Amino acid sequence: MVNIIVLMKDIVDLTEIKVDPSTQRPILAGLSRKISDVDKRAVEAAVQLKEKHGGKVVVVSLGDDKTRTALREALAMGGDEAYLLRDPAFDGSDTLATSRILAAAIRKIGDYSLILCGEMTLDSLSAQVGPRISELLELPQVTYARRVELKGDKIMAERDLEDEDEVVEVSMPALVAVTREINEPRIPALMNIMRASRKPLQEWNCAALGIPSEEVGAAGSAVKVLEVKAPPMERKRIIIKAETEEEAAKSLVERLIKDGVLK
Repeated sequence: MVNIIVLMKDIVDLTEIKVDPSTQRPILAGLSRKISDVDKRAVEAAVQLKEKHGGKVVVVSLGDDKTRTALREALAMGGDEAYLLRDPAFDGSDTLATSRILAAAIRKIGDYSLILCGEMTLDSLSAQVGPRISELLELPQVTYARRVELKGDKIMAERDLEDEDEVVEVSMPALVAVTREINEPRIPALMNIMRASRKPLQEWNCAALGIPSEEVGAAGSAVKVLEVKAPPMERKRIIIKAETEEEAAKSLVERLIKDGVLK
């Protein structure tokens, strides 16, 4: 049996984001939210390991009241219990402060053999939270894992290093950050969705975690984001005129070569 903690983040649906042309800032109000894609694969990996070896899956997320929906989805996928870390003091946390919060929650939960997370969340692409948590908890870590197996008290993982593959072995407890290629997440059945509403979902704030307020939020962050803007994009509005399709294609290719798009 193995007890697994999965770190999960819910993000806005990136396909729905639009940019305000007057300010170049993204419009986020009213957008739907969902589990970050790679984090959902971490949940699926945890459930598959539980189905094979026994134990339980605990899902942890830092967020707000809307994050409950994503946590319930993770429970419907096969998670056994969930924790929502929510406090106004957490607002503005960068990866450092976020890692402190999640590490404190993991310490409070205790009794785990494996921590799983996505290699990165798709809203920030920082890939820092997992490694920071392993350092705070003094645990061995495996990043970019596209296959994870348990053998006794060891974790065998296959790492995707782009130019080559690497197979590593670490002792539990450990933290493993998985890639998108590890699996295809299941779609929960209706009965599992109904059961998820009855599974335990607790909420912890700053006081419950025992973290000093100066170590979280903007006060505990090493990076301050001043603003987020989309780069301006302008079309050249070049119209190619020709007598035939072949001439038009030739003119287009010549133009693309001139602009450096094609060689």
